[in-house]
Amino acid sequence: MKQDIHPDYHEITVIMTDGSEFKTRSTYGKPGDTLRLDIDPKTHPAWTGVHRLVDTGGQLAKFNKRFQGLGIKN
Repeated sequence: MKQDIHPDYHEITVIMTDGSEFKTRSTYGKPGDTLRLDIDPKTHPAWTGVHRLVDTGGQLAKFNKRFQGLGIKN
């Protein structure tokens, strides 16, 4: 096997959306770094069954502005 071609694999801390945290091994960042999640299995609709709209970058506002005159009520 070739030497020095694999990324560094080290321990990091992952912080979930509810504030809980756990340690895991990853190639993310440097040893001891923290990864904060915006969406995780506790909040993602695929796991919770609850669907909600997440407006990232104003896309939802842009959509509503573009189609506001079609007679669809909020």
